[in-house]
Amino acid sequence: MTHPATPDGPVPPPGCPAHAGAAKLYGPQFAQDPAATYERLRANGPFAPVELAPGVEATLVTGYEAALRVLRGTDAFGKDARRWKALNEGRIPADSPILPMMIHRPNAFFAEGDEHRRLRGAIDDSLRNIDPGALRAAIERSADAIIDRFADKGEADLLGDYAKELPLRVVTQLFGSTPDIGDRLYTGIRNMYDGIEPEAANAMVGQAVMDLIALRRAEPGNDIVTWLTQHESKLTEAELIDQLVVMIGASTEPQQNLITNALRLLLADDRFGGSLNGGSLPVEDALDEVLWTDPPLANFAPHYAFQDVEIDGHVLAAGTPIIISFAAATTDPTLINDKRAGNRAHLSWSAGPHGCPAQREARIIASVAIERLLDRLPDVELAVPVDALTWREGPFHRSLTALPVRFPPVAPVRPVLPPETSPEHSGDSRWTASSSPATAPRTSSTPQEPTSPARPSGSPSGRPRRPWSFLARWWRGR
Repeated sequence: MTHPATPDGPVPPPGCPAHAGAAKLYGPQFAQDPAATYERLRANGPFAPVELAPGVEATLVTGYEAALRVLRGTDAFGKDARRWKALNEGRIPADSPILPMMIHRPNAFFAEGDEHRRLRGAIDDSLRNIDPGALRAAIERSADAIIDRFADKGEADLLGDYAKELPLRVVTQLFGSTPDIGDRLYTGIRNMYDGIEPEAANAMVGQAVMDLIALRRAEPGNDIVTWLTQHESKLTEAELIDQLVVMIGASTEPQQNLITNALRLLLADDRFGGSLNGGSLPVEDALDEVLWTDPPLANFAPHYAFQDVEIDGHVLAAGTPIIISFAAATTDPTLINDKRAGNRAHLSWSAGPHGCPAQREARIIASVAIERLLDRLPDVELAVPVDALTWREGPFHRSLTALPVRFPPVAPVRPVLPPETSPEHSGDSRWTASSSPATAPRTSSTPQEPTSPARPSGSPSGRPRRPWSFLARWWRGR
């Protein structure tokens, strides 16, 4: 019997794993429409064979309940990539683009049991030192500095000109980095996600992290790197390096994707474009929508079965990577949930003992970044049809190649400084709880920072005004 062809090959008979074949999670077809691949894979049930890169096979978990069983099933599944059978047997190409993302490193991401608790404890303790209100103020300063670079031009790429740089600026401050080290970290991590010269990218990130550790050992500060070097867990040098690699990696690429994907939704979806009284949704609800339907890290969290495991008639072989599809699991058609706003049961932060430790900080960075942009540029709109936007290739992330917009030009709120002299790049500690009273946590009565711009007086374009500026003011209680 002949089955119709697809970009991944013939469509298998529904529910027949023996004829399923391995769907490719790479290439332009998958990048542009991954949902179609997930829909085809669901014919196999919640587990399906996939190829992450040429010659790299894995099992993809597409069901919500199945994903929770793996993520929480510490008695049957672990994270240690040294169990990867094909890699141990030399069957994975040494130059495979996905290796930097999946090879074992001595950090909390790959650790298990007591070792995981020790390493994760150092991360959790460090993140607790961050004051949310002060972090919000630091993000606003950074956002204003970036927006000022293109505010008077009337057009921008909100990915390349804004969402890519803002998380890097914030991470530079949080980790006590310098602009040079921060730029190398971002370039290397981005190339690791994209599979571009993976060995060189891995080396670039490693060297940048070592330089950052040396800097903070010589000049201790009020920053995450200093806190980790001084933590009671007494991290070894290798552990410290790889803890920072996973923390910085999770703080940049997925964060920019969350900001960009939410902005795309806000600018393209009519539910977010009407008046507030007419039913438009605030920024936090847009973030929830993206985390449910278009998560910035689509497929990851590799696990390995300790021994062959059978779940609902599917055998998960020991030594084969089990990849959680956050994108497929959160859009599982068996989930009956039409009210995603305010619902945080999605899996975009993962779940179980390896759930993202920085969910609070990630949401603050994304929400403030979006609020600030829409407050400064209330008439911003897409410069191309939404279906003309293109997506970067790769099995793990969900990332646009660009997000071009146009808007009526507005004046900068302060002089534009070059990156090397900008206070947001200086690694200062104004975002921590020990900084000035001006950075106290916001409440509905907290006044706006002095660096905030005055409201634009009107819509010079003559187009119907979107409610962004009013929404941002309402959301912050002003």
